[in-house]
Amino acid sequence: MRTLNEYLKLSYRMEIVEDQEEGGYVVSFPDLPGCITCGETLEKAVKNAEDAKRSWMEAALEDGMLIPEPDSLEEYSGQFKLRIPRTLHKSLAEHSKREGVSMNQYCVYLLSKNDAIYMK
Repeated sequence: MRTLNEYLKLSYRMEIVEDQEEGGYVVSFPDLPGCITCGETLEKAVKNAEDAKRSWMEAALEDGMLIPEPDSLEEYSGQFKLRIPRTLHKSLAEHSKREGVSMNQYCVYLLSKNDAIYMK
């Protein structure tokens, strides 16, 4: 198990979302379940997030909880091969042409849109 300072030196991904209803920003650390805060300005939200991360880690260490290591995206290349039926390939090619984007961009759009639905 690491010390608090060792954990604080690790690069945890911070997600910042603008709160359209209440105003301000909501900040969370996806690798630290329940570590969430907010702030009226972006700067205040980021400062509050660093304070919340420290407090979250201090409490976890006091309780003997395991603190997850930050998730690394380095092991993902951003590429994968996919075999699809020729009819689907044709349909995707036609749709992307109509949209004026590459088929790759169109497929990324479709995958992202679908992934966002399942993230809710």
